[in-house]
Amino acid sequence: MPFYTAMLSTIKKQLKKWHTQLLLFVQQIRQHPTVQQYLASAQKQQQHFKARFPRLYKLLMIILCTVLVFKVLDVVFPLRVDVGYSQTIEDRKGHILHSFLTPDDKWRMYTELPEISTQLAAAIVFKEDKYFYYHLGINPIAVLRAAFLNIFTGRRTSGASTITMQVARMLQPKHRTYYNKILEMFRAMQLEWHYSKAEILQLYFNLVPYGGNIEGIKSASVLFFGKSPEQLSPAEIATLAIIPNRPTSLALGKQNDRTVQERNRWLLRFETGKVFTHAEVVDALLEPLHAQRRDTPRTAPHLANRLKNRYPQQPIIKSYIDYNKQRQIEQIVANFIQRQYTQRIRNAAVVVLNNRTHQIEAYVGSANFFNTEDGGQVDGVRAMRSPGSTLKPYLTALAFDKGLLTPKLKVSDVPTSFSGYSPVNYDKTYNGSVTYEYALAHSLNVPFVLLLEQYGVDEFVQRLSEAGFRQMQRERSTLGLSVILGGCGVSLEELTNLYSVFANKGQFFTAQLSPNDSIGQGTPLMSEAAAYMVTDILDELTRPDLPQSIEASSINLPRIAWKTGTSYGRKDAWSVGYNANYTIGVWTGNFSGEGVQELTGSNIATPLLFEIFNSIDYSPQSNWFTIPRELQRRWVCSETGLPPNEQFCINKQMDVYLPTISPNTICEHQIKVFVSDEEQISYCTACMPTKGYKQKWYPNLPPEIIAYNEREKIPYQKIPPHNPNCERFFESGTPPRIIYPVNNLKYLIDRADNDQLMLSCNAAPDVDKVYWYVNDTFLGETTPNKRLFFVPKIGKNKIACVDDKGRQQIIWIEAEFL
Repeated sequence: MPFYTAMLSTIKKQLKKWHTQLLLFVQQIRQHPTVQQYLASAQKQQQHFKARFPRLYKLLMIILCTVLVFKVLDVVFPLRVDVGYSQTIEDRKGHILHSFLTPDDKWRMYTELPEISTQLAAAIVFKEDKYFYYHLGINPIAVLRAAFLNIFTGRRTSGASTITMQVARMLQPKHRTYYNKILEMFRAMQLEWHYSKAEILQLYFNLVPYGGNIEGIKSASVLFFGKSPEQLSPAEIATLAIIPNRPTSLALGKQNDRTVQERNRWLLRFETGKVFTHAEVVDALLEPLHAQRRDTPRTAPHLANRLKNRYPQQPIIKSYIDYNKQRQIEQIVANFIQRQYTQRIRNAAVVVLNNRTHQIEAYVGSANFFNTEDGGQVDGVRAMRSPGSTLKPYLTALAFDKGLLTPKLKVSDVPTSFSGYSPVNYDKTYNGSVTYEYALAHSLNVPFVLLLEQYGVDEFVQRLSEAGFRQMQRERSTLGLSVILGGCGVSLEELTNLYSVFANKGQFFTAQLSPNDSIGQGTPLMSEAAAYMVTDILDELTRPDLPQSIEASSINLPRIAWKTGTSYGRKDAWSVGYNANYTIGVWTGNFSGEGVQELTGSNIATPLLFEIFNSIDYSPQSNWFTIPRELQRRWVCSETGLPPNEQFCINKQMDVYLPTISPNTICEHQIKVFVSDEEQISYCTACMPTKGYKQKWYPNLPPEIIAYNEREKIPYQKIPPHNPNCERFFESGTPPRIIYPVNNLKYLIDRADNDQLMLSCNAAPDVDKVYWYVNDTFLGETTPNKRLFFVPKIGKNKIACVDDKGRQQIIWIEAEFL
C-alpha cells in the first residue's frame, strides 16, 4: 500500500509541474504582439455576434460545450470494439470450406461489406431504423415518444433503439435499466463518431442474434440456407430480418409455419416501403421455407486447422482450394480406403498442385478427419515419413546436369558393399549391367547408391534443402548413402512440390496455400534438359511398377509421368505423378507406423493416383512436354552407353546428351589380347612368342560384373590365363578391390567362438589369381571370385590383396572381443 501511495504522490507532483509549465508557455504566447492583436480582433467580433444574435450565440455555445464534453468523455471512456469472430476458411471463389467456433462458443461468421446486398441492407433499415442514415446514433423523436409512452402506460412499451444503439448493446450487453440506456446512447454516439454508417450496419449484421449460439447474418445464412448473404432471395431476406426480434418463437427449422406467416406479413410491408418490387413480393409469398439447421462446413479440415494456426487473427482466410476438386478427391480417398481397410491399410493423403499457378487446389490430410481410432486428425500432407525410392528422379536429373550419366549409360547392378552398407533391390535380385533409364524405371537400388556416392551425399542433401526439404537441412550431419533409398524424412507436400520442378522445366516454386503466402521467384534446381530427360523415362508404361490391377482391367491410363516408392518395412507407399497442368502426390499407409505386406507404391498408391488424375485432368495429350533445344541426340554403343569405338562397337542405339557436359569417353567394352593359336594362354608384350599367337578381342568387363557372373554362374567370354612363365611386373591397370572386410571398421569377435572374418575382392578381367596377406604374413591364394577366411588378432590388422599382375590394395581393420 505505501508503494502505491508514493507512486500516486509522484504522479501528482509531475502533473502539477507540467501544468505550471503549460501555463507559463500559454502566457508567453499571449504576450506576443501578433497574438494579442489577433485576440483583440476576435474578441470584438465575438461581442458583435453576441449582441446581434444573442439566442443563436447561446445555442452555438451549448452545442460547442456539448461537443467538448463528449470529446472529453470519449477520451476518458474510450469505445472498444473487440469482436471475436468464427474463423472461416474459403476456397478460391469465396465458398466456405470450414468454420470454427469463437472462443465463447458462438457461430459468428464475419460478414464482409460486399456480402451485404442493397436489398438486405434496405430491409433491415426499413424494419429496425428508418432514419438510420439521418441521425447521429440517437433518434430524439423516438426517444421522446418512448419516454411518453413508458411514463403514461407505466410499463416499457417502446425502447427507441436505433440500429447504432442495438450495436452498442450487442457489443457490451447489460441489463435493461434507464442508466444502461443512457450509457447505450453514449456508446451509440461514439460509434457514429468513429465509424461510417456502412461500417455500423456491418457490425449489426455481424452481431445480430438468431437463436442458440448463432450470431450474425452470415452464420444464419450459411447454417440455415446453405448460402452466403449476397445469394439470399427476397423471401429469405425477409425471413432473416424478422428472426432477431423473436429468435425463440420463430426458431428456424422448428417453427417454420409460424415463421412463414410472419414473413409474408412483413413482405407486404417491404413492398409498401419499396424494399422489394411487387413482382418480387409475389414470388416471395409463394416461395416455400426450407430453412433447417445444417452442418457446419467441414471441408478440408487439415488445411483449415493449418491456416487457422498460421493466421490466428484473421476472421476470413482465403485459400487456393478448388471446392469441387476438394470434395471430389475427399470422396475418392474415402472410398479407396474403405476398399483397402480389410488389408489393414487405413489412411491416405493427397496433394493436388497446379503447375501453372503453383497453387495447391486440393489438400486431403487423411481419409477421415473424424476417425480418431486410425489417427484421422494427423495431417498426412505434412507428416514426416520415409520416402522410399521417390528421390531417385531428382538425383538422376542432378547427375545428368553434372555430366555423370546419360539415359543409356550402363551401370552395374550387382551386390556391392559401400563401407559396410550393402543395399539390395526390392525383389532381392540383381540384373548385372543395366542402363540408368532401366535402373530408374525399375527403381533399382544399387545403381543409385553408387550414383549418390559419385555425386556426393552432402551436395545432394544441400540440393534437397534448396528444394524446401526442411528436415534434410536439420539432419544433414546424420544422413548417409541410405538417403536415396528412404533413409530420411520427407513430407508429401515437399515431395509433390519437388516433382512439380520437372513439370516447370527445372524451376522450383514454393507451393502456395493462400493469397497471404508470399510468391517468390522461381529458383532453378536443374536444367530444362535434365527435367525433360527424367520425364521421358517416367512416362514409359513398360515398367514393373504399373499396377497389376490396372494391367488386368480396362481402365484408361492418364498421360502422366510418375514414380512410386515403398519404405522399408512397407510402412509407406507413395506415388507422385505430373503432367503439364498438375502434380499430384499420394501417400497411403497407417499413421501408427504399422507395416502391411500388401502395401506397395505400385499396387496401392498408384491406382489412387490414376483415379484422381482421371477425375480432374484426363488425357492432356495436346499439352505434353517438348524436347528442349539444348538436349541433343547421338549414337552410343549398346554395351556401355558411351560414344562408340569404330573398331568393335557394332550394336548402336540413339541416346540424348548435353554437349560439353555429358560423358564423352570412347567406349572400351572390348580389349585386344594376344593369345595362343588354341586360345588357351594370353600374352603381354614382354612374354609374347615369336610365333604361334594371334590377336583377339575379348569383353572388357568391370571387376564387379566378373565377380557377379562367377557367383551366379553366368556364362561369359573369359580372357585366357596369362603366360605363367611371364616375369613382367604390371604397374598400370585396375588393382583388386577388397569388398570385405570394410576399411577402417571395427569388428567384434566372440572370444568363445573364435570368430573368423571373410576375405573377398573384385579383380580385373585379366586376373586369374589373387594373393592375401594379413599383417604382412602370406595367408593364401584364391581365384578372384573365391572367398578366404581368417581369425584376426585383437587390435589393428593390416590386410593386403595382390593380383597376379602385382597390383594391390591395402586396408586396415580393428578387432576386439565382445
